[in-house]
Amino acid sequence: MLRTAVTSMRDVLCRRLSASSVTSLRNSSTIAEFENTRTMTIRNGEKTRAFYSDAEVESRIAKLRCQMEQSGMAACVLTSRHNICYYTGGFIYCAFGRPYGLVVTPDNHCTVSALIDGSQPWRRSPHDNVIYTDWKRDNFFYAVSQLLRDVKGDVGIEFDDVTLERNAKLANCMPHNNKLVDIAETTMRMRMIKSQEEIDVIKNSAATCDVGGYAIRDALRPGVQEHEMALVGTAAMVRNIARLYPDSELMDTWVWFNTGVNSDGAHNPNTTRAVVPGDVISCNTFAMPQGHYTALERTMFLGHCPDDCLDIWQKNVKIHEHGIQLLKPGKKCSEVAHELNDLCAQLGVLQYRSFGYGHSFGVLCHYYGREAGLELREDIDTVLEPGMVISMEPMLMVPSGQPGAGGYREHNIVVLHHDGTTEDITKFPYGPEHNIIQH
Repeated sequence: MLRTAVTSMRDVLCRRLSASSVTSLRNSSTIAEFENTRTMTIRNGEKTRAFYSDAEVESRIAKLRCQMEQSGMAACVLTSRHNICYYTGGFIYCAFGRPYGLVVTPDNHCTVSALIDGSQPWRRSPHDNVIYTDWKRDNFFYAVSQLLRDVKGDVGIEFDDVTLERNAKLANCMPHNNKLVDIAETTMRMRMIKSQEEIDVIKNSAATCDVGGYAIRDALRPGVQEHEMALVGTAAMVRNIARLYPDSELMDTWVWFNTGVNSDGAHNPNTTRAVVPGDVISCNTFAMPQGHYTALERTMFLGHCPDDCLDIWQKNVKIHEHGIQLLKPGKKCSEVAHELNDLCAQLGVLQYRSFGYGHSFGVLCHYYGREAGLELREDIDTVLEPGMVISMEPMLMVPSGQPGAGGYREHNIVVLHHDGTTEDITKFPYGPEHNIIQH
């Protein structure tokens, strides 16, 4: 009984002493200084760039500043992954709920990142970087306000990326009640025209997609599950990117390998469904060197292709080949879509269409960066011009229960070169002559 009472009193005293010690520490200047630290700079290691020259990155920044001046903007605060990557030459942030930014003024270029990332954002930024801490709420907006403290005039932000909450917080942190105006459309139009250096990256990335496609084709066997096939292609592409760009960050490259009913959508995830001979196979490889998206998409069959499926597949190949021939400077995106609709109707498959005929490439992914102004759709009147890179990827989806049920898609990437020529940079073969796989 006495031992129990002594132990109980000791526990109480320990708790009181512990609470007293914590209170003392919290009141100390050391803790106060720590918790009041809102921003800092860290310079670990050396600056690293995956593939772009200094001249390429500075050209992008100069063009952005020119657009800012023409639009009457004193500064801009970019927040999307695609714009921050594009105007830094390769910094892709990992948000996990935290905001990130790139503040550009006529004289300064500074990324704003969270302390959890250490100095990686600085290493991937061409100029300055400021880090904000987690110790007080909204330190990101404090950092932005400090970078804009001498800026008077309109500030451009991305209306299509900023939430209502963050828009309000940005407005409240403006040091001179600066008006927030949209710069998203302007930056998208700038990204749609590729430099030769970016075209070179896209070509290497497209070739990497081919590497993934060949690895999958060689490994294709009955009974192998979709996710296992996807792992084969992803590994091959990641290794190829590491070989091509040893200074790059290796992330986000992936494969969607869909069979049978799972082939009915262009963006369907991998499952444990096993490969069955005679089923439609939709093989889609996506290389992502430092945030730059490219794709290879092919219809395949293992062993044999049923006649009903072969008919749909061959018709889609005709649409695909005609579409590639239409991708020339001077052609409107909507004109391409309407002409291919006419061909689909002639072939009796228009009702099986499920999305647009193609889109732009560059800094984008399935969760950021879509260049909506360069898509081959009926409601897009953008005129194709040199420097653009665009896919041709018609898809026909026949619902279950009908002859030839499944999804059929071919996807090639076409470069409209600055000298006026066009180049199909996807080399993996397509069609029944090549992709009825026999093992």
